[in-house]
Amino acid sequence: MESYNLTRTLEFLLLGLSEDPELQPVLFVLFLLIYLLTVLGNVLIILAISSDSHLHSPMYFFLFNLSLSDMGFSSTTMPKMLVNMQTHKKSITHSECLTQVSFFFLFGDMGGLLLTVMAYDRWVAICHPLHYQVILNPCLCRCLVIASFFISFVSSQIHCLMVSQLTFCTNMEIPHFFCDVTELLKLACSDTSINNIIRFLLSIILGFLPVSGIFYSYYKITSSIFKVPSLLGKYKAFSTCGSHLSVVCLFYGTGIGVYLSSTVSSSSRESVVASVMYTMVVPMMNPFIYSLRNRDIKKALHKIVKQIM
Repeated sequence: MESYNLTRTLEFLLLGLSEDPELQPVLFVLFLLIYLLTVLGNVLIILAISSDSHLHSPMYFFLFNLSLSDMGFSSTTMPKMLVNMQTHKKSITHSECLTQVSFFFLFGDMGGLLLTVMAYDRWVAICHPLHYQVILNPCLCRCLVIASFFISFVSSQIHCLMVSQLTFCTNMEIPHFFCDVTELLKLACSDTSINNIIRFLLSIILGFLPVSGIFYSYYKITSSIFKVPSLLGKYKAFSTCGSHLSVVCLFYGTGIGVYLSSTVSSSSRESVVASVMYTMVVPMMNPFIYSLRNRDIKKALHKIVKQIM
């Protein structure tokens, strides 16, 4: 079978979500709306935190960076998909594919690490409230965000390097709406056993370890809250974690769905549906979850709306 090295002239075909021409306009409008809501929601969160001095605390500093990460994550795949829908083209070049792979893992992994950092923030706030400002000082907060970015960057470059070394057969069709590494490995003619081992190890490091950190943080938080004598005190403590827990469940729930659908199921369609939830719905929902459950964010957003009006 004829194969090609991955060169600058090589192109893939993204089959997208559906090949039905009558369904394309509906999908275009739907996903354009989702993307605009994602950008608008995260921009409002960023503006609210930047403009209100009451929100210049570690928790909101991490939320600020999570919103940036969510916008980047959504912008990695959706604009290209929308352009392809509008122009009725399916091609994506070698350089565009590598760029998608790189930024997908950069922003995706960073989102998971930031959620872990935010769990640590809630642990310190509830279990060590008197030392909160001392422990989570500005220097440590910046270091945690930089460390999250650096780890995510290394992961993204490893994935990008893996894809760049693959050789492909004549079938260049990717049954997805972006350059999914799993589908690229399926198309490759070269041996991908080492690639799969590396991906598995990265999944352990950037999946299992952050989840373990979140579970441990909430184990300590729950133990501390149960020691609070009054029901009102317990409710207030739990309410400060509600938004974060909702986002964690949404992020890792859909992430696990993508991983299982790509490894267990042989159907590419199931993987695509799970990826839609992970790459589109989660970044859109995060701003709404935090704004609807947080009075400080609501007040800051109300001030911004007043200034605009």
